[in-house]
Amino acid sequence: MTGEHSSKQYDMDLEAIRSKVLLMGGLVESHFHDAMACFRSGNAEQAEAVIQSDLEVNRLEVALDDMCSHLIVKRQPAANDLRTVMATGKVITDLERIGDESTKIARIAKESAHGRRGLPIFSEYETVRVLASSVADMLHASLDAFARLDQEKAVKLIAQDAIIDNDFRSIMRNLITYMMEDPSTISSSLNTLWVAKAIERIGDHAKNIAEHTIYIVEGKDIRHSDYVAARQEQQ
Repeated sequence: MTGEHSSKQYDMDLEAIRSKVLLMGGLVESHFHDAMACFRSGNAEQAEAVIQSDLEVNRLEVALDDMCSHLIVKRQPAANDLRTVMATGKVITDLERIGDESTKIARIAKESAHGRRGLPIFSEYETVRVLASSVADMLHASLDAFARLDQEKAVKLIAQDAIIDNDFRSIMRNLITYMMEDPSTISSSLNTLWVAKAIERIGDHAKNIAEHTIYIVEGKDIRHSDYVAARQEQQ
């Protein structure tokens, strides 16, 4: 009876953590969306609001890390359960870093809101619009895969990261061309490049969340391995 009660309490504690992680995920999704809106509009006040809201993401990270630590100490989970807690802790870290990248975008939007030179505001945003949309979709899907422990969806997301990387490299080449052809675009092009890099990094963290999901489901640490290719060969 004691073991059964302990198991139920563990499940309740873990579910409380997962619910709060998904709350954090929704928050960083919103921050990314708002940061990109600032970059498009040049609204310095909205950008400052995004920067300040990152404090809540940081508070959630600290609270969730504490909850995970207490769960391990109090419940002493077995191997499979411990794997879930550890992977969830890594998801929390990736979400916090996504918040940091969104804050970078908001800071760039704020700093360049007054007296932009070179590329017009709309052109700067248009340069990264498709990349941002793809990464936003990827982030949402990675959180959904984590919530549902959907391994197949997670695998597809990992493969999608290569497309994001290629799109970023294409943007970088175009911006370098702009700067070489017209030095007056250097400042705005560099701002756009830093934003594109931040977006690409958010894509990396979304991929990491997909990898953590696979680790929870399969117990395989697939980091630094061509897991997608290996699966295709097996099929």
